[in-house]
Amino acid sequence: LIKPWIVNLVLLLLFPYSTWMCDGAAVEAALRAGFRGINTAPTNDNEASIGAAIQRCIKEGVIKRNEVFVTAKLWITELAREDVLPACQQSLSNLQLDYLDVYLVQWPVALRKGARGHNLDVKDDDRLGYDPERIAKCWEGMEELVEKGLVKAIGISNFTITKTEHLLRTAKIPPAVNQVEIHPYFQQPKLKEYSDSKGILLEAYYPLGNPSSPYRKAEDPNILEDPVINQIATKHGATAAQVCIAFSLHRGLMVIPRSSNPARIVENFKSTELELDSEDMRELGKLDRNYRMFIAEFLMKDGVSVDDFWDAQEDEKFVVQ
Repeated sequence: LIKPWIVNLVLLLLFPYSTWMCDGAAVEAALRAGFRGINTAPTNDNEASIGAAIQRCIKEGVIKRNEVFVTAKLWITELAREDVLPACQQSLSNLQLDYLDVYLVQWPVALRKGARGHNLDVKDDDRLGYDPERIAKCWEGMEELVEKGLVKAIGISNFTITKTEHLLRTAKIPPAVNQVEIHPYFQQPKLKEYSDSKGILLEAYYPLGNPSSPYRKAEDPNILEDPVINQIATKHGATAAQVCIAFSLHRGLMVIPRSSNPARIVENFKSTELELDSEDMRELGKLDRNYRMFIAEFLMKDGVSVDDFWDAQEDEKFVVQ
């Protein structure tokens, strides 16, 4: 089995591209711009076009298979132990790949099999909520994928400290990565400290607050208009988006920016060249509002509060060793 520290070393060298709301042409543009990590999910409804784009780039010599790092996800209607393998095989078929570099459990909560769960129209009867025993059995299926050579590493997404602790009690292979929302207004320092203590790499989605998200609320702030971020951007001759991405990179996070615009794809990739100094990092650190933008109400059973869903009190009480 692959060692966790090797996984972390490999992941740290990569800057993945988010394929949410993107097509194969955008993925091809990202690969040509220099991105070597591709982050996808079956609910994006674009695995087939992404697979075709990867194969085109391989055939044209833009990349080799071992130079592109592909992450896919297990959707929450497929968390039963017996559903893990066929779900992974379907993603492999769609992507035209023999193996995945990382496969993630996308959420710790489940929906009834067959339910429509990647939109806002979810019936409460379809919401099965969180069950640590269900996740433990699901993780056995994930570990089997590693044993079969179908995936090189396994991880989680949207897991809190509390839910990660539950998983680690029974996991034979610890998760290599946890993909969560992180940006200057929601920095999650305690989750970062906890993840570091467990050798789990944090991967930041919504690094810009994702102003184009269909889940965006009217009252959500526009991070890219923040005066501190723009002042630092002007200082370095960069954009606000590049500052946000560089901030997370400097914190030792993987970052998953998203754009379907070829020019912005190149711009995002150049964030890796931006050197923030200690003063920049201090000022950006002060921007944390603990403001989560993706609440995921559509996954919450009736009567479950936002704090309960995200284990706010339990995580606050947890002492990182």
